[in-house]
This record gives sequence, structure tokens and C-alpha cells, in this order.
Amino acid sequence: MARLEDHEKALALRKQEMSYSQIKKILGVNKSTLSYWLRNYPLPKERIKELRDCNERRIERFRETMRKKKEKRLKESYKKQKKIIFPLNKREFYLAGLFLYWGEGSKAAVAKLSISNTDPSVINFFIKWLTKCLKIPRNKIKIHLHLYGDMNINKEIKYWSKELNISTKQFTKPYIKKSSKKRINHKGSFGHGTCNAGIGGARLTEKIHMSIKAISDKYYKMRA
Repeated sequence: MARLEDHEKALALRKQEMSYSQIKKILGVNKSTLSYWLRNYPLPKERIKELRDCNERRIERFRETMRKKKEKRLKESYKKQKKIIFPLNKREFYLAGLFLYWGEGSKAAVAKLSISNTDPSVINFFIKWLTKCLKIPRNKIKIHLHLYGDMNINKEIKYWSKELNISTKQFTKPYIKKSSKKRINHKGSFGHGTCNAGIGGARLTEKIHMSIKAISDKYYKMRA
């Protein structure tokens, strides 16, 4: 008897141009059953379009809500991590630079410390590390850019000079690749090319390489 009542209610609701989802929410009847009961009662095309548009708006509202929640969560996490990390003492800053160089620095040159990256903040950290921890005069640091043939070379030199607060006089002649930056990375992470910052010095290079080797050996021996 209850089944018959649900069937009749479903028909009545369908005549009000309700969707399967709306009827299911009211009656608690699964969609496969509703599909069978209402197979001879299709919705008008105008109503289907209306429901679809409504659903799209609902999806967009949901996405915006989730975006705001994520943004709030990330801001809270940022503040928390910032409190945990800073301030760095001298030893911590020195170690941070060593690990950065271990991962990103050039290991081939025996008399030069240099690092390459597309992110100005990474290069700025390295320059800060050189000047604060290794006592390298800022005006001794050399900048070498890897750019693409379709770039405005002078504009890119000025961009990096401003971002790094380094005089253009400290820039060496850039290396220009014949390929287009658009073909290399459509997402734009190579938008200003790759920047290499470095300082010459055989003894200084040995010191840093041996520091990294000491860390490497320590954790290699602890692999078991």
C-alpha cells in the first residue's frame, strides 16, 4: 500500500515538473524506481533547460564556496608556519642555504658557487645567503641570464636587475636560446627566462662542497 502511495505521490510531483532528484529528496525513492514509474512522463525541454541552468549555478556556487574555504585554510596555515619558521638564527639560515645549494646549486664548477632558477625569490635567498653568511660583497656577485629568442632582452635584464636589486653592470652577456619561450612552457613559468647568480672563489667553493658532503655522508651512513 505504501508503495502505491509513493507511486501516486511521485506522479503528482512529476506533474509539477519536478526532477528525479527533487522527487527522490521528498519521497526517499531511488532514481531507478522513479525512472520506471515516470518513464511515460518526460519533462518539457524548457523545464530540462531550466533545471540544467539551475544545476550549473549551484555547481558554480559550490565551487566558489570551496575556493573560499581553501583560501581561508591556506591563509591560516601560512600564518601558523610563518610563526614556526621565523626568525631564523644565523646557523639555521646557513644550513637552509646549504640545503638549497645541495638541491639547486652547480656542482660542476670547482671555483664558482652559482645557482640557477626561474623564481626571483630563490635567487634573492641565495644572494642574501652569500652576503650574510659567507660575507660576500653584493657588488661582487655576477648575474647570467638564459633567455629566449622572442624575448625583449633589455627589458628582461631590467626586470631581473629590479627584482634582485643588482646593478645591470654586474650582468654578463646573456645566453639567448633560439627557441620560443611559448613553445617551452605555455604556463609561463619561464616568462622571464632563467637567472644564474654566482661568485668565484676556489676555497669558498671547496668549503661549501665539503659542508654538503659532510651532510651527505652523515645521512648515507644512516640509510639502514
